[in-house]
Amino acid sequence: MTQAAISQGASGELLLTGVLDYSTGTALRKQGQALVKASQGTALVLDCAGVVKSSSVGLSLLLCLQRDAIASGKTLAFRGLPRDMQQIAEVCQLTGILSAA
Repeated sequence: MTQAAISQGASGELLLTGVLDYSTGTALRKQGQALVKASQGTALVLDCAGVVKSSSVGLSLLLCLQRDAIASGKTLAFRGLPRDMQQIAEVCQLTGILSAA
């Protein structure tokens, strides 16, 4: 089983770490959704510098979290996207949706 986590960092910051794939996606989705909703700030940043590897599941997770933020009246920007996530976003023509922090 691969290890991955999403946790609260500094104020308005979420930290995503580990391998993002089919085995970690569901748990990360639930954790991330709860953290976005519980955040007191309106401008959030998801730091992905700790992501070791990502499949398309990782990109899906980012989009879901962004949707959760919007539904909660918040913004979510992304920082430190690994190259594999950037490449998947480019292929899917989603680079404009994933705003950088």
